[in-house]
Amino acid sequence: MKAAVFYGDKTIRVEEHELRELRPDEIMIDVKAAGICGTDIHIYNGSGGATDCNPPVVLGHELAGVVSEVGSSVKRIKVGDRVCVDPNVMCGGCDFCHDGEVQFCENMYATGVNCDGGFAEKCIVLERQAFVVDPSISFEAASMCEPLACALHGFDLSEVKPGHSVLIIGGGTIGLTMLQLCKLAGATKIAVSEPDTSKHALAKELGADHTIDPLHEKVREKLNEYGMKHINVVIECVGRINTMQDAIEYCGRGGLVMLFGLTDDKAVMEIKPFELFRKELTIRTSFVNPQTQRRSVELLNSRRLQMDKLVAEVIPLEKLEEKLAHPGSAGKIIVRP
Repeated sequence: MKAAVFYGDKTIRVEEHELRELRPDEIMIDVKAAGICGTDIHIYNGSGGATDCNPPVVLGHELAGVVSEVGSSVKRIKVGDRVCVDPNVMCGGCDFCHDGEVQFCENMYATGVNCDGGFAEKCIVLERQAFVVDPSISFEAASMCEPLACALHGFDLSEVKPGHSVLIIGGGTIGLTMLQLCKLAGATKIAVSEPDTSKHALAKELGADHTIDPLHEKVREKLNEYGMKHINVVIECVGRINTMQDAIEYCGRGGLVMLFGLTDDKAVMEIKPFELFRKELTIRTSFVNPQTQRRSVELLNSRRLQMDKLVAEVIPLEKLEEKLAHPGSAGKIIVRP
């Protein structure tokens, strides 16, 4: 099959790649869409992901497609099913798995990180990793079930309640996904801070009450102007030190800060403990997608979220390395092998 193989040191080659035979509990997927994630960009640039990547490997952990073959013991999934994939495989036997904290599994591995993933014409996964998607859902939207599942875990931890005021920092794919989840949860005032003003109209369309350009507007003054003097929850979706510090600054007393964005693994942030003490802030982070993939698929199948509108560009495998090296900020980029 044709695949984009990552060899480390910022090197990807599109080439013919050997495809092994299925094991009894596995399925073969003809990949129709695979999203480029911030984790792919981090790995390409030499940083870590949720698990350690050891090249050569085919990246791509956000994928959807059609099942073309099933192993001898597969019962739930059948040939012809449209599926998305939960890339993370937990062992089920370590202390964390036994305690229900599966995201901390000591033996976790991930499709598209530790074993070949979706930046290829075909991908092999365990049956238990696959979730059937309604035929009416586009493959592009289906490939975003995994980032939606990750966002859903972070959203759960953010404790957004009906009547809350929420500030979302970052209007990219995750920020606009969080926006839609906040709207569904009943947040009554939602502001999105995003320097790329071309994204403001889409943010408004997806439920933002207000948008702010942090480069040319004073965020605190605009929040006050919009009647959002007290912010219950700030969700940071950029992954930069300055925006994480902003999240702490803008959160109101007794509020919660969700640092969802992924920084470089060597980044260090300076905080003022007295500021946290004075406002009695709760600061949380979110790691992968523990047991949220099914809910993600249910949300997608119900059409409660508009994931298709987050797709900025669809590219062939041959343009993958260019986009990893220079991702830009337009929105979700989908690879169509």
